Amino acid sequence: MNVSMGLLITLVGLLCTATGVVLGLFKHSRDRKKDVRSDATELAIIRTKLDNIGQSVDSIRIEFKASDQRWTALSERVIRNEERAKQAHKRIDKIENKGEF
Repeated sequence: MNVSMGLLITLVGLLCTATGVVLGLFKHSRDRKKDVRSDATELAIIRTKLDNIGQSVDSIRIEFKASDQRWTALSERVIRNEERAKQAHKRIDKIENKGEF
């Protein structure tokens, strides 16, 4: 009977080992699926944030171009006003030199 008891213990041990391996594989498969879902979710969030950043950068570029155009227009106006003031000073100097004042 000792051989039968030893065989029974070996079979029970093998059954427990096989059950552990099968359960381990199921858990690994389930954990892998969760990891894939988690990674996909994180990737979607990152892509969304990058899209938002890209849109913000585009908006800033548009505002910068508009601001640059306003700055250029203002600079041109200042240059024209300086030229007009210079011409006015020349005319005033001519009038002063003629002695009309």
